[in-house]
Amino acid sequence: MGIEEKAYELGQALARTDEYQALKRAMDAADEDGELVELRNQLQALEQRLEAQVRAGQEPEEDAQKAYMEAAEELQVKAGFQRLISAQANFEKIMMKTNEIVARGIEEGARSRIIVP
Repeated sequence: MGIEEKAYELGQALARTDEYQALKRAMDAADEDGELVELRNQLQALEQRLEAQVRAGQEPEEDAQKAYMEAAEELQVKAGFQRLISAQANFEKIMMKTNEIVARGIEEGARSRIIVP
């Protein structure tokens, strides 16, 4: 079995973890929550406005900065957003552990004299 097939199998195994399933549910719920979608869209529009001002060499407007901060704070206290952030953090832990194991495998494989085609 080649590296690509093993990587594909790893991806499938990761998709079947409880942590990924919880993340998928949280993302779907966040996408279906009209209030969260509206807040995220509002934040994105404000961010684009602020970035455009900075790129143009202008000082970002104080009212836009304030609106951005208020929207960000409002989003952060929403239960659906909290669930999403928690699910992301839990899945990131699985990915970090997976990456550590892969790195150990690379280190051990580099010490081996057997060359895999």
